[in-house]
Amino acid sequence: MPTIRDSISKYLAELARRGPSAHTLRNYGSDLEQFAKYFEPPGETAPGIEELDLALLREWLAGLYDHGLNVASIRRKLAAVRALFQFLLQEGVLERNIAKRLRTPKAKQRLPDVMPAEKANHLIDAVERGEPVEKPSRERDLAFLELLYGCGIRVSELVGINMEDLDLHSGWLRVRGKGNKQREVPVPQRAAAAVERYLETRHAASGETALFINARGVRLSDRQVRRLVKLYALAATGDSTVHPHSFRHAYATHLLADGADLRAIQELLGHARLSTTQKYTQVSLKDLQAVYDKAHPKA
Repeated sequence: MPTIRDSISKYLAELARRGPSAHTLRNYGSDLEQFAKYFEPPGETAPGIEELDLALLREWLAGLYDHGLNVASIRRKLAAVRALFQFLLQEGVLERNIAKRLRTPKAKQRLPDVMPAEKANHLIDAVERGEPVEKPSRERDLAFLELLYGCGIRVSELVGINMEDLDLHSGWLRVRGKGNKQREVPVPQRAAAAVERYLETRHAASGETALFINARGVRLSDRQVRRLVKLYALAATGDSTVHPHSFRHAYATHLLADGADLRAIQELLGHARLSTTQKYTQVSLKDLQAVYDKAHPKA
């Protein structure tokens, strides 16, 4: 009978083969490690994976609530366990995925905070001028900021771009999204020009295919991008809460505000469900309400 840890190791190896982002792989590994430790009380033998029944899984889920975890964290951990059990079902280790019978806690719908276009452009313009942070990697950093805002891509998609994915002549970029799904997004002229200037300074290590590289000439990591975005945002706008995903929110909201079709935005963002994209409609309505409250004499 396979142990819980053996099953997790096998699943994570398969997950890595599918090519998820390093962030996803890291989170799933951490959540499943905590899941395994729950069933390893001191002085007792851990049950085999086949011995885990619905009652034990409900006990584990209740423990997450007892530790005061927020709903988003619980949903993520539950998703990891369900994916593990689904994998074991497909492999013939288990006869059914009992984790699917666990009730998913409802998440409170939270509207994303959206940078105004003026703030996003001010930040990018400041980097282009070398103000107020002068860095030797300015051309590279400006290029990835332009792509984040101009293409609305995730940070994992940004660092995953290879040289062959970019067609500046035609103005298109091939992006690998969640689940390794590919999509094509248009590259605006300003972003294309920034990338061209960066390519003149790019010195990659032998065999490196990544578009964005670090000082050692190898692929830039998502953590490095997050750190740099925070650095530039704090220096240029005084706002340390700006992160790479802020540009994605701004991209979608500004497109919608300028009349873009919601389904077109869904395709550009790579959302599997239209309902995920529709939250930007709520953001736009909230902004309209704020304008009305401020300007209308009867508000």
